[in-house]
Amino acid sequence: MKQITIRGIPVDVQKAVKKEAARKKTSLNKALVSLLERGAGTAATEKKTPVQYHDLDHLAGLWAKEEAAEFDKALDAQRKIDEGLWKRTK
Repeated sequence: MKQITIRGIPVDVQKAVKKEAARKKTSLNKALVSLLERGAGTAATEKKTPVQYHDLDHLAGLWAKEEAAEFDKALDAQRKIDEGLWKRTK
């Protein structure tokens, strides 16, 4: 769809579109399309921007060296490869 007419746009929405156009230094049309894309979740920047979470940051660096060494030692058995399971068959 190349063109669409929208009637009855609320004043606060008009102001938001004008503010977006001024911020991006672009036309009202491009600003409106950009806002519609973001609202619909189809904006190209939303698709390309990876999501970063910081909800576990408070846990980083809490182990002492001894605790980390003990944890690594406990994982040693899981890190060993059973050669019998990994033999190549011809």
